[in-house]
Amino acid sequence: MNAAGINIPGLKFRETGNFLLIAGPCVVENKDVIFRTADAIYLLSEKYQLPFIFKSSYRKANRSRSDSFTGIGDIKALEILASVRDHYKVPVITDIHNPDEAAIASGYVDVLQIPAFLCRQTDMLVAAAKTGKWINIKKGQFLSGSSMRFAVEKIRESGNSKIMLTDRGNMFGYHDIVVDFRNIPIMQETGFPVIMDITHSLQQPNQERGISGGNPEMIETIGKAAISVGADGIFLETHPDPANAKSDGANMLKLSELEGLLKKLAAIRKTIISF
Repeated sequence: MNAAGINIPGLKFRETGNFLLIAGPCVVENKDVIFRTADAIYLLSEKYQLPFIFKSSYRKANRSRSDSFTGIGDIKALEILASVRDHYKVPVITDIHNPDEAAIASGYVDVLQIPAFLCRQTDMLVAAAKTGKWINIKKGQFLSGSSMRFAVEKIRESGNSKIMLTDRGNMFGYHDIVVDFRNIPIMQETGFPVIMDITHSLQQPNQERGISGGNPEMIETIGKAAISVGADGIFLETHPDPANAKSDGANMLKLSELEGLLKKLAAIRKTIISF
């Protein structure tokens, strides 16, 4: 399955052969940032005919420090995400963090995302599956691509085959992540679309000051490589002002740089599918 098989209501350009784009700010900070970002990405998705799902987390549960920003309030943030879907007529995806959140979030968004560090949590996967929504399972940094078949089985055995898998690299020591691009074709053997997260895969987690670092200058490199080896989609976080973002600013792409990246990736994709 590729983007053409992802029949989410509102997902355009599925038959173009282009890659799926999942993009947006890390977390819902406020309505202004969300709509500024959504507007820019939407226009680019139209220009380059990219199937587009808007992404933002309504709450961040996995924070290194207790004083880190976690959100503006669950329902308030979910309502903002729903307003993006209604205004731009595009699907929206957000993370959930425990089984009870699946039913709540599913009332506002089109795709539920299982965070990488929770991808083995059976109760989470089953609860998400039972909503009937599309599920994007992020591969844990501690897992091989082949191990993700067990997460897929949990969703399917719960009666849901609307599945995407996303790679976000593997831990390399305590403070770095590397990408093994073999995981893309390995996970595609499940028969489901495989997305490459090109921003979180450049994180430098577990820093001594309690805030993750990153290498955003390598985003284009990871993106080009992922498209070249046949990834079905690209996941990235972008923000108008990453230096002042409330979460993951160190590895988000500056919004003004997004078009240059998408133009290159779309050109590579066009070449790859011509083979």
